Amino acid sequence: MQVLTRMSQPTARVANQQGPTKRSTRLAVNATPASQAPASSSAFLSGTSGFVTTNGTSSISRVQHRAASLSPRAALADAPVQAAAIAVEQLNFLTPAMAQKVAKDVGTPAYVYDRATLERQADETLTFPNAFGLTVRYAMKSSPNAAILQIFNKKGLHIDASSGYECIRAMEAGIPASHMSLSSQELPSFFAELVSKGVKINACSLNQLERYGMECPGTKVGLRFNPGMGSGGNTKTNVGGTSSSFGIWHELLPECQAIVAKYNLTVERIHTHIGSGSDPAVWQKVSGMSLDLCRQFPDVDTLNLGGGYKVGRMKHEKSTDLQLIGEPVVGEFQTFAKETGRKLRLEIEPGTFLLANSACIVSTIQDMVTTGEDGYTFLKMDTGMTELLRPSLYGSQHPLVVVQKHGNKVASTAEARYVVVGHCCESGDLISPEPDQPETLQQRPMGKAETGDLVVMEGAGAYCASMATKHYNSFPEAAEVMLDGTQLHLIRKRQEVHQIWQNEMPLPLGTL
Repeated sequence: MQVLTRMSQPTARVANQQGPTKRSTRLAVNATPASQAPASSSAFLSGTSGFVTTNGTSSISRVQHRAASLSPRAALADAPVQAAAIAVEQLNFLTPAMAQKVAKDVGTPAYVYDRATLERQADETLTFPNAFGLTVRYAMKSSPNAAILQIFNKKGLHIDASSGYECIRAMEAGIPASHMSLSSQELPSFFAELVSKGVKINACSLNQLERYGMECPGTKVGLRFNPGMGSGGNTKTNVGGTSSSFGIWHELLPECQAIVAKYNLTVERIHTHIGSGSDPAVWQKVSGMSLDLCRQFPDVDTLNLGGGYKVGRMKHEKSTDLQLIGEPVVGEFQTFAKETGRKLRLEIEPGTFLLANSACIVSTIQDMVTTGEDGYTFLKMDTGMTELLRPSLYGSQHPLVVVQKHGNKVASTAEARYVVVGHCCESGDLISPEPDQPETLQQRPMGKAETGDLVVMEGAGAYCASMATKHYNSFPEAAEVMLDGTQLHLIRKRQEVHQIWQNEMPLPLGTL
């Protein structure tokens, strides 16, 4: 088999604590049956994870180590479910056999990306309605692995970078600098070097614009504005309006124009991004406000409206219809062209839309504990906020699918209820919180589980590998794998534990 080489303390609360009959039953479930297509029988050639012993040699993988000591005893005190059948979440693109193969050959936890889903989502973004041309920029902060960047580059997507270091990372992956746009909260000290290579810069504050003008007078630049309104489920996903520090406040337009004139700059792009919202009316309004800003700079030829397209990970969650939100914007661009004679190119910056349901985490139940008849049964995973921070941070919901270690199918209806927690010594390391309540426990109806079974955590493509509490409790980075048809390709090796502290330096002799 071909294998890709490496490229480049809050306390949890309990919902409805009045007793077992009052426990929360709020749940979003997916009753769609998983495909049971046969998995590949080809050998996985490399990537087995390992502990590092005191003499520096690799030992058996975490999952193998745990499996050797697992008790065959069934799950502790499974919380009963009601007689009425409750549908449970299903696998998206893996089969049970393939999930078991990942665990056997790579170890757990491991991220698995599905190339077919990545490419399908990329194709959909390229159909975004536009009047006079479209550039789709992948928001690489959502998942910056080189293999993902290369797949999207082959599809024709460009890059939206959020730091100078992301630009360097993308270049190392072979992405042309001319395909990159940098909009950053921190303009790097080396931004002029990036500009010289062809990276496009969007100044996101008056200070950034002044610095750009001093270093690159007489050149072209983009401006990111805060148009005065935002969209998102909470302040953590809202990047517009008075509560957001992102972009130049729209009322500071005269100051922008003064700096542009001072350094003889040409403003060629206007950029706005208001957050994770999908309301067509909001999009139309923001596009109109952004076009008003374009009117103030006669050389603007591109308007970037950002991304933030919602994607439903759970069955009840809605996903953005790109055609629905994009169509009204076409009319706004056409009206602008009639009034000004300028046909602006549209740019969008999807991240979650491309990645969210394109990956999962394959993990192992390494322990189970109960807190008695009036308490809960906890599944303790070998993953947690070190790989999947979103539940702890936002109260986000992810489908959790039990794959029994000796089975070839997953349950279609609930057989037990569990609270699923991570492996960190942190009460907030909660994988099954109540929706939008990261500190509140939720009992999830799931298939019957035992220690040593797998749990596949779906919807783990965006802001998971890239936004985890890396190295907390000194857990090494998990492996990343690309599913390409029936083939598995290792795209990031599991980190050896000694690599975590390899850059640490001892204190000088005699100081202790």
